[in-house]
Amino acid sequence: MKEAKHIAIVGATGAVGEEMLACLDQRNFPISELTLLASARSAGKKITFQGKEIIIKELTHEAFEGVEIALFAAGGGISETFAPSAAKAGAIVIDNSSAFRMDDEVPLIVPEINPEAAKDAVKGIIANPNCTTIISLMALYPLHKKYGLKSIIASSYQAVSGSGAAGIAELKQQCEALANGGEVVSDVYPTQIAFNVIPQVDAFQPDNYTKEELKMLNEARKILKLPELKVTCTCVRVPVYRSHSVSITAGFETTPNVEDARAVYADYPGVDAKDDPSQNIFPTPLDTTLKDNCLVGRIREDKVLDDALALWVVGDQVRKGAALNAVQIAEIL
Repeated sequence: MKEAKHIAIVGATGAVGEEMLACLDQRNFPISELTLLASARSAGKKITFQGKEIIIKELTHEAFEGVEIALFAAGGGISETFAPSAAKAGAIVIDNSSAFRMDDEVPLIVPEINPEAAKDAVKGIIANPNCTTIISLMALYPLHKKYGLKSIIASSYQAVSGSGAAGIAELKQQCEALANGGEVVSDVYPTQIAFNVIPQVDAFQPDNYTKEELKMLNEARKILKLPELKVTCTCVRVPVYRSHSVSITAGFETTPNVEDARAVYADYPGVDAKDDPSQNIFPTPLDTTLKDNCLVGRIREDKVLDDALALWVVGDQVRKGAALNAVQIAEIL
């Protein structure tokens, strides 16, 4: 029997916070006490968890007394402000934001890949990787173990829920407006997302890559301990409510075989192959929505690069790309 822990969730009323609660419940995580923290405007509201009503408390620096594991599901600014206070109070922080990911003293963990890194949390903080990085590496790590990963060329197809509830609301509003002759309103995205795709996720940087695209480069290198890994990425927002998809061309140290590559997923946790082109079988976002596992398909030899495979991976970015990954790290602890 695992020892029950006092768990706190920061950002408990948001999409990722709600998904964390669902994961804790569904995985029977041993909880002695649950503290739910949010902004002052949400304080006093109640959330039902496992048949009990829990009152949401205001997030303050003093709110972490007695907390053993603090799951942060808020933005980077919140994490930068309050995560050190949680760690100082004795909690291990598992942070879903980008605030600490590239800190050399903060482990960046995908439990199926580098769970041993949890012991290196000298600051009392562990970082959850970016959702697109997690989903991509779930497909690539089993291949890396077999063939040795050298390079990644990726294009992501990212659902609007990656922008939070506002992204979902904007897509719904635009679809309804276009169907009924109403006015299309674009507040979340720089242009219409309904029936469109937008080749920008996060802010552009001086080299004309976006922050999201550079996360794939920097985070993959850190997680895989491959500082020379070559990565180029284009991140695209698509009019899908949930689950990200990524098209990847991966280059390897040794020559891969398609059938052997497909077989590596048979016994690997958290990812399954769904790949039978003769029967039009391949993963789609709907296949992974609200599901734990990522799915890989369209595995084939690349026709440009030597010793390379092209593949397609799909995963629920709210679940495995955020909440579930954090809860799995808590399970390691």
